[in-house]
Amino acid sequence: MRVLVTGSAGFIGFHLCRLLLDEGATVAGLDGMTPYYDPALKRQRHDLLATRAGFTATEAMLEDAEALGRAMAAARPDVVVHLAAQAGVRYSIEAPRSYVDANLVGTFNLLEAARAAGARHVLIASTSSVYGANPDLPYRETDRADWPVSFYAATKKATEAMAHALAHIHALPITVFRFFTVYGPWGRPDMALFRFTEAIVQGRPIEVYNGGEMWRDFTYVDDLVRAVRLLIDRVPPGPEGRGAPVPGDSLSPVAPWRVVNIGNSAPVRLSDFIDILEAELGRPAERLMRPMQPGDVPRTWADCSLLGHLTGFRPSTDLRAGVAEFVRWYRGWNGV
Repeated sequence: MRVLVTGSAGFIGFHLCRLLLDEGATVAGLDGMTPYYDPALKRQRHDLLATRAGFTATEAMLEDAEALGRAMAAARPDVVVHLAAQAGVRYSIEAPRSYVDANLVGTFNLLEAARAAGARHVLIASTSSVYGANPDLPYRETDRADWPVSFYAATKKATEAMAHALAHIHALPITVFRFFTVYGPWGRPDMALFRFTEAIVQGRPIEVYNGGEMWRDFTYVDDLVRAVRLLIDRVPPGPEGRGAPVPGDSLSPVAPWRVVNIGNSAPVRLSDFIDILEAELGRPAERLMRPMQPGDVPRTWADCSLLGHLTGFRPSTDLRAGVAEFVRWYRGWNGV
C-alpha cells in the first residue's frame, strides 16, 4: 500500500506514519513545518521517520497547489490521509485568516491533488469541536453539528462539507474522522498535558479553566492511529450496490462519504486529569482558577459505536496508563 500523509511531522501524523511503516506500507510524508509551535520538535519527529525504509518526506505548504500536486504525483498514493491543518481553538481567535488559508484553501488543494493522482480513498481529520453548542451527549455522527463556537471548528466543519461535495461530484471515496482530545508521547506543546507537565516540572502555576469543571473524552494517540489504520480498509461505498446498513451509519445518501467519531467514550473531569498528572510527576500543581475561555465547550463525549461496527475496534487505553507513558517520554525527551 502506498500512502501519502499530510502533517507527517505533526503529533498524530508521526504516530500514524510509524504504524503504517511497521506494517510495510510505503509512506510519503508532507509537512509545512509551520511555526505555530517550535518546528524543532517537528523536525525531530521527521528525522526519526527518515531512518525507516519506505519513508520519504516533502516540505511544502498546503496552500502551494503546485508543490502539493508535484508531491502527490510523485507519491502515486493508493490512500491519502489528510492530517495537516491549522489547529487550536484559542489561536483561531487571534489569527483566523491562517485557518482559512490552511484549512479551507489547503484542504481544497489537497482534495484536487488526490483526485488527479487517482487515490482510491481519502481520509480527512476533523475534530470533536464541530459539535459546538449541541447539548446532546454523547455525540453521535448523525447529530447536528451546525453551531460551532470557535472559528477553528467552523473551518473544520467547512472542510467536511467541501469533501462531501467533491465526493459526490467525482465519486471519490472520503472518510472524515472526528477525534477527541488526543494525547500521548511526542504530543503538541500547546495542548494541556504538555503545558501542564512543563509548568509543574518547572515549578510554575497552571491555569485551570471553569474551576476544573471541564470534561474531556481523552483519546490515547496509539488508539487513534490504530482506528485510522483500520478505517483505511473501510472504504465508504457509493449509493449503488450498498449492502445491509451498519447501525448508526453516517453514510451520505448521495456520495461515497462517511464521518466517524474516534474517542475513548469515557469523559474525565479536568480537575481529576490534573490529579492523575500530579501523581505521575510526584509533585503538586499550583492551580490558578480561570473562567471559561471563548470558543471552549464544557464537555465532550464520543459515541464510538459506528467505529466499533465498522472495524471491531474501540479505543480503551486507561487515562492513567496513557499519562504515565507521556510523562515517561517527556522526562527522557527533556532530560528531567
